[in-house]
Amino acid sequence: MTSETKIKQLLDKREKARLGGGQKRIDAQHKKGKLTARERIDLLLDEGSFEEFDMFVAHRCNDFGIDDEKYLTDGVITGFGTIDGRLVYVFSQDFTVFGGSLSEMFAKKICKVMDQAMKMGAPVIGINDSGGARIQEGVQSLAGYAEIFERNILASGVVPQLSAIFGPCAGGAVYSPALTDFIVMSKTNSYMFVTGRKVVQTVTGEMVTDDQLGGAMVHASKSGVSHFVAENEEEGILLLRKLLSYLPQNNLEEPPYIPTSDPIDRLEDSLNSIIPENPNKPYDVKDIIHAIADNKEFMEVGRHFAPNIITGYARFDGMSVGIVANQPNYLAGVLDINSSRKAARFVRFCDAFNIPILTLVDVPGFLPGTAQEYGGIIIHGAKLLYAYGEATVPKVTVILRKAYGGAYDVMSSKHLRGDINYAWPTAEIAVMGAKGAIEILYNKKLAEIEDTTKREEAFRSYEEEYQSKFANPYDAASYGFIDDVIVPRSTRFRVIRAFQALATKKDTNPPKKHGNIPL
Repeated sequence: MTSETKIKQLLDKREKARLGGGQKRIDAQHKKGKLTARERIDLLLDEGSFEEFDMFVAHRCNDFGIDDEKYLTDGVITGFGTIDGRLVYVFSQDFTVFGGSLSEMFAKKICKVMDQAMKMGAPVIGINDSGGARIQEGVQSLAGYAEIFERNILASGVVPQLSAIFGPCAGGAVYSPALTDFIVMSKTNSYMFVTGRKVVQTVTGEMVTDDQLGGAMVHASKSGVSHFVAENEEEGILLLRKLLSYLPQNNLEEPPYIPTSDPIDRLEDSLNSIIPENPNKPYDVKDIIHAIADNKEFMEVGRHFAPNIITGYARFDGMSVGIVANQPNYLAGVLDINSSRKAARFVRFCDAFNIPILTLVDVPGFLPGTAQEYGGIIIHGAKLLYAYGEATVPKVTVILRKAYGGAYDVMSSKHLRGDINYAWPTAEIAVMGAKGAIEILYNKKLAEIEDTTKREEAFRSYEEEYQSKFANPYDAASYGFIDDVIVPRSTRFRVIRAFQALATKKDTNPPKKHGNIPL
């Protein structure tokens, strides 16, 4: 056989591999409104940058007649490329080959790119579109899942791990995305669940559709499993690219710096009057975030889940910063089980990858009630407390309005090693609101006043006294718990200067194998 013949043979094999399960199945994928595994990679990576691994891999199973049907790549496309010139490793499950089902060799391919990513210190992006374990391979496919899970665990906090769900992701397959840092789902054709609707119906009697059981909006708004919901796959892939622009390559690098023309001393006069005179009136904290961020850009994470707390990324003078902010527009910005979990996980990710944290505080406390107590608000609230206390990255806090009770402590207070803690003049830092405090402090005295008018006058007098002493930032500032009370319009400048001053911060935790976070 001549060298030309051998080269032609190679090219023919490559062409066959690129067809996956064949043109008929590719057409069926397109008919569902889905892209193929290769089309997804082409959209995700810089043009011409993809280098593929293991194109000629095929399964090694001989049971149940599957040995009569073999496809090159064995149902997953793996390799590396670049996004905005930065190295990333990627795997993309191919539904045209055995429904994207995971086999022994399929798993080995994924494990190989994950191992390479760890060696090179580069992010891993997994695009999921799979019917689950390949039944014909039995325990081999189950072992393959566990091998992937172990690598997800070892890579956690070392390199960013991003998952896209662009098709089915069911059974054991869901746990690999769940172990990664961020999950993007598409509104169409995208779902995740541990047990399918037929099993659910048999066991519980519930009649549900795939979308009701584990669709994109279910996981974005109810479970919190998914962090981003895209209108379609193309938008989902753009979200992945944008998210990576805020993240470092690994835990030993700083986040990418992107120069900006937005002046650091830009003043926002609107902030001087954004806090309503009525302390119980809501406002949108995202208006403050947009006002102070570079070019007023903010990438929100987990927008549909626990909207009483906002998490996401912005830049300040080109620096990537993670933002956590109470949202007075929803449940008055109260902390509850879901918001505590959401923010704690976000804070820990930022800390793992050297991303400074800005906390904007307007919190009336923890949500009361039996549902919260029975659901473990104590443990879940402690997660956020733990996350802030453990974090060693630069932490800047701005108290905008209310900071009451234990929630004041939890929201990156000076006592949890907050580096620079500011307050607006509208800040109220106290154990509780004035009304509730007076009802406790002066309950007996007020009860002794028989005249209703005089009792109300006395109540107002006590309330004003309490407000003048505690419903302001100056009592906390007198103890050094607040570093400065700042003019709202200059918040951008003060925050940027704070982060600049903290650029060389070094902080350590006591030597230990790992802490025991209240899970």
